[in-house]
Amino acid sequence: MTLTQDRKTELRERFLRVDTANVADILDELGHPDCGLASSFWPIRERLEKMAGWAYTIRGQMTPYPGTGDPKKMEAVSGLTPGHLSVWSGGGAEGVCFFGELIARGMQHRGCTGALVDGGIRDIEWLARMNFPVYARYRTPVQSIGRWQVNAWQVEVYLPGATTARVRVRPDDFILADFDGTIVIPQEIAADVLERAEALTEKEAHIREDLDAGMSLPDVLAKYGHV
Repeated sequence: MTLTQDRKTELRERFLRVDTANVADILDELGHPDCGLASSFWPIRERLEKMAGWAYTIRGQMTPYPGTGDPKKMEAVSGLTPGHLSVWSGGGAEGVCFFGELIARGMQHRGCTGALVDGGIRDIEWLARMNFPVYARYRTPVQSIGRWQVNAWQVEVYLPGATTARVRVRPDDFILADFDGTIVIPQEIAADVLERAEALTEKEAHIREDLDAGMSLPDVLAKYGHV
């Protein structure tokens, strides 16, 4: 079922109020145990930073080429719409940057909610001043021009996983990231996962209240079960 833009916006705003840990637990319960991404994806700001949005995939590869730019990268970015989160894939361990501050600004003006980069970024100081979350694998000043080039967008891509070598990300899968890490929620079950994660979040709030009121941990477990 295709979601309206209003529905996507509503779900995204609600996802921002739950944690990746609870979402991961729900995905396990639903039989989707391999949705977490590798711990090498890190937020550019050394503080708690949450990122959420509907995946807009951009794929590239290491390839020498002449010229002073990457027109396909600009064409790919022009397709972003509000609520999208850009997911950059391809050659993540090759040591060059294919994402920086100026392209982030252009994406932000199109309503993009953040960037998940399986590779290098630069302009960290400028990016950190923007209200635009970025999770990446590494930082480097070495540019991609002449070295790495976009070859497709809005296609299935694969990113390094936490419990499996690769995690598939499709256009419009949901991405949620916080200081615990990053997780991919298949689009078909995103609404169900969210509702269950919200219920678990509320349950944990009651558990904290009971513990703070003096209830013992065994009594809490007897009352609420495993969480």
